[in-house]
Amino acid sequence: MIFPRFNPNSFWSLQAACDIHGVRCPAPPLGLITLAALLPGDWNIRLVNRNAEALDPADIAWADMVMTGGMLPQRVDSLEVIRMAQAQGKPVVVGGPDAMSSPELFEHADFLVVGEAEGVIGRFVEAWESGARTGRFEAEKFKADITASPIPRFDLIDFSHYLFVGVQFSRGCPFNCEFCDIIELFGRVPRSKTVPQMLAELQALHDAGYRGHVDFVDDNLIGNKKALKQFLPALEAWQKSTGYPFMFSTEASINLADDAELLDMMRRANFFAIFVGIESPDTATLVSTRKKQNTRRSLAESVHRIHAAGMMVIAGFIVGFDTEELHVAAEMVECIEATCIPVCMVGLLTALPTTQLTRRLEKEGRLLPFSDMGGGDQCTAGLNFVTRRPRIDILRDYKAILESVYRPAAYFERVRRSGLTLRRPSHPVTARPVVSPRDRNTLLRLMWRMTVSRPALARHFWRTFVDIARHNPAALEVVVIQLILYLHLGPFSKSVIAEIDRQIGGLEREAPLSPQDREAGVLQRAV
Repeated sequence: MIFPRFNPNSFWSLQAACDIHGVRCPAPPLGLITLAALLPGDWNIRLVNRNAEALDPADIAWADMVMTGGMLPQRVDSLEVIRMAQAQGKPVVVGGPDAMSSPELFEHADFLVVGEAEGVIGRFVEAWESGARTGRFEAEKFKADITASPIPRFDLIDFSHYLFVGVQFSRGCPFNCEFCDIIELFGRVPRSKTVPQMLAELQALHDAGYRGHVDFVDDNLIGNKKALKQFLPALEAWQKSTGYPFMFSTEASINLADDAELLDMMRRANFFAIFVGIESPDTATLVSTRKKQNTRRSLAESVHRIHAAGMMVIAGFIVGFDTEELHVAAEMVECIEATCIPVCMVGLLTALPTTQLTRRLEKEGRLLPFSDMGGGDQCTAGLNFVTRRPRIDILRDYKAILESVYRPAAYFERVRRSGLTLRRPSHPVTARPVVSPRDRNTLLRLMWRMTVSRPALARHFWRTFVDIARHNPAALEVVVIQLILYLHLGPFSKSVIAEIDRQIGGLEREAPLSPQDREAGVLQRAV
């Protein structure tokens, strides 16, 4: 099993955070280690994660079969892995989200598996063991029974390579956002694991010796609130019985803020971070893109309620919607400051394969060739369509937002203000000394980077650190995480701004063309 490389310079690469913690990359490949557990027990499986270790030709030579696949930002290396394996005469099996969305790009693989593995793996194994060395296997959409999903093969990974480890409780999301591909891949009826099943998975991770950050990779953990409310009390009890070995993060829709009981349950189970898709502060934009769950509310009040429950909010924002107006940059910056969210993934709207947005734009004749994101991510490779507003105006607004929210003074002040409001739970895990033996080296490296390596940050760092240590010490661990993230996000935002400047410069030099020709030409050069 070979996990392809992600684009090295992306929002989620988190390289500086990895360096601070002395690890190699953010997380192991949950999909592949789950697939490994679905395969026959007598198959001998090795895993190479190209984000964490080198792939030697001898690794491929050892194998009878190579399995690979990943997400869109891994496409370039996925294709390279296929080439490398086939060059050695090894049959290649490709699956995963990118193959589900764009199977035509992987037709040259020996085996193409489209869909969730639980729904198709038996047929693949039967074909292989009967002698087949090529084939296509497609699972029925949204029908995989994840209560039959096995405990992932945690034994195949080296925990010392990673910032955190992922687990999954559910798949699917009940909402209908036009630009989202999750509902196209996994459906709008969330499917959840059973409580005993999920606890057994966490126990296996604990027994394997792992301690620390565990991310629930669900696309919307609260998609099935009834199932989640059955699970969380059991999770809290398990955490208490094992001495709170894990702190959890996940992704959820903003309506989490409406459920005080659910917030309290997550707090007691030791969730510390929630990624929320805010996308835009403009109600008309939210309605037009079918993200109505974010309307009819104060976004600032909603985020503050999550902070008050002890969980920091990481938020996604998107620039480039048809309904945007000239004041979008000022409104988005104002929203980010009002919500007091330090870590903001601000990206350009991208029409992803299979989405409602892509189908609409294609019908309108506005869809342009899709970038493979080989040089970046949605922060630089979006807008693959003819925009309603002049593209140059969108890019200038985007640049203005990034320049504002990632200024050191602005970022650290949001960390400080949000940190003062985080009400972390009072169980023993938050009462331990901040500088524990495990954390000491990380904290010392952070202080060195913030004061000696980057002296311009020293004043902001120490003001934030000391203020939280004095007035809300229980939140200091979470605040330190946000401070570490700036070592990646600050330089990353500058690299994005430089690329956007390049694109703006290209537009400024354009000879007068039709809007369609101009958009297509700029996109082609960017790719």
